[in-house]
Order: sequence, then structure tokens, then C-alpha cells
Amino acid sequence: MNILVIKLSAVGDVIHTLPSLAALRQRFPKAHISWVVEEAASDLIRNHPCLDQVIISGRKRWLKDLRRGKFSEVLKEARLFLSVLRSRPYDLAIDFHGLFKSAIVALLSGAPRRLGYDSMQELSGLFYNEKIPEDLTRHAVDRYLDFPRHLGANPKQAEFPLEISESQHRKIDGLFQEYQLGDGKNLIAINTVALWETKLWDDEKFARLADRIILELKAPVVFTGSDPSPIELILGRMAAKAINLGGKTSLRELAHLYQRSRLLITTDSGPMHLAAAVGTPVVALFGPTDPLRTGPYGSGHRVIRKGLDCSPCFRKHCKSVICMKNITVDEVFDSVKDLLDSSCSGNDE
Repeated sequence: MNILVIKLSAVGDVIHTLPSLAALRQRFPKAHISWVVEEAASDLIRNHPCLDQVIISGRKRWLKDLRRGKFSEVLKEARLFLSVLRSRPYDLAIDFHGLFKSAIVALLSGAPRRLGYDSMQELSGLFYNEKIPEDLTRHAVDRYLDFPRHLGANPKQAEFPLEISESQHRKIDGLFQEYQLGDGKNLIAINTVALWETKLWDDEKFARLADRIILELKAPVVFTGSDPSPIELILGRMAAKAINLGGKTSLRELAHLYQRSRLLITTDSGPMHLAAAVGTPVVALFGPTDPLRTGPYGSGHRVIRKGLDCSPCFRKHCKSVICMKNITVDEVFDSVKDLLDSSCSGNDE
């Protein structure tokens, strides 16, 4: 049996799909399973033990190149992608993404069974011939598991198979040695970035929070992210000394860094889901999105959000962003202390 999994992006969404991948592999141990993913999240599933093939779509880069007039280059790459996609006779394509861009991939795969949600978002349902209901009151991880359940799987709990290689272990070992972090048992990681501007928290507040953690809790703080420059602006506002690891890790190296940290303070973002997947407690700052749908999965986490009438709005742009601006440093610091105290006493939620 040949199965095609379609979940193109983003990092958090790909992480949410990993338990379904594990359930599919358990249900179909001899099947050939391929996954179509976009470039940004591809590192998470390269050489994954539950996968036989990763097919990378350059869709976002192609769109940029088209705007630059690189028509022939894009056409060549798109033809190659389609050739790879059609090189295997798929029996089943499962579209976990549920948008027009992913439904088209399911159709182009040539799979006779195309499974997706019945929600018709962006008319995606027109391209499926097998559908299941989508319950948006449940967490994404649990919603996605409805697909393998529909196919006869019976996962007892969500598993996040995320392989960390020896070289990735060594990379984080080297960073711990370079910055004299010891075993990291008291290390607090902070992620300030998010894809939406409405999910961001104020740099000055992050600086004050990090200062309090270092000076009052006597814990080392590392900032993570893909770009070190925004982190430097935060460090410049601080009285204490924190560590900038921006741009120094791949996604799976970052997963291991979080795995060795005491907890992560973060916006609603891919790193938040990465930390939760490896079992690290999370203090998550939520504004325009719904933690019931996409919060840190599992127990032992803290979510800080304001119960405003306008939230969640799911807007990427907002003039006031009061849902994030109203979150105070004291609130976040108290949640950090509470989570640390809970972990020390063995009473994680």
C-alpha cells in the first residue's frame, strides 16, 4: 500500500501531525508512506523512522521567484516536483492541511482515494472523494488523529516521534560548553518570535522578564530564534546578561535544546509546539488565537491570555493588539515561578 501524507506547513502544524504519522505506521506497518511538506518545516521529518520518503514543495519560494520574473526556473522545478509526486502509484492521499493548495496536491498525486475534511475551506472539499467531519472545538493533534482512526487505527495516546541524531546531540553539547550552561537543569529558554505580528509581545517586557528570572530566580536565560538580530535588541535593554542562540540551531537541534531546558517561555509559535512535543513545560502567551485549538499539547503547561470579547479573532493584523499588550511581566513571571515550583514538588498538572 502506498500512502501520501499532505501537511505542507507550518512548523507547529507539522508537529501536530506527527502523532497521526505514528498511528498510520502502526496501522499499516508495511506501507510505503510519503509526506509532502514545504521547505521551512522539512527538517523536522527528514530521515524520520516512520517515513519512507519526504517530498519537498518549494511553493513559497516559487511564488517569490515568479514575482521576480524567474518563470522558466519555477516551471522547471514545478515539473520536477510533479514528476517525483507522480513517480509512485499512491493508493491513498490524506490531506491534513485542508486548504486549496494542499487539496490540489492530493488531486495531482493521482491517488484514487483522497481523504480530507468536509469543511470545504477554500473549496478544498471539491478535490476529495472521502471526507470526515472537522470539529474545531478540539485540539489540532486530536482532530488530526481522526484520520488514522477513520482508517482503522486505534491510538491510545498522542506520540511525537522526533528523532535526534548523535550529531544534533553533539551540537547542543557544544553550545552548553561554549556558554558554560552545565547540565542545563535550571536553564530557562525564551522564544520571542511568531509568524503573525499580532502574536508578538513587547521587547521591553521580554527584557524585564529575563532580568527578573536571572536576578531573582538565579537561573540562566537563553533566547532562541532563527535570526539573532531581534534578540540583540532585547539584550540591549537588559541589565543582566542573557545568551543569544538565534540562528545557531536547526529545528531538531532546537528540539534537543528545549528538551534539556527547565522550561520555555514563548509566544504562540512553532517553538512552543516543539517544546511541548519533547516534554518540556511551556509558559505560553496567547492573544489572537485559541489555545484550546492550538495551545501547547499535553499537561504541565501554563497559558496566559486575556479574556477579551474580541479574542480569539485569528487576525494577523490589528491596530491595538490589546490582547497581547495587556499581558504583564508580573503575570508571566508568576506563572514561571508557579511552574518551577510545581515541577520541583512533582505536582505538574
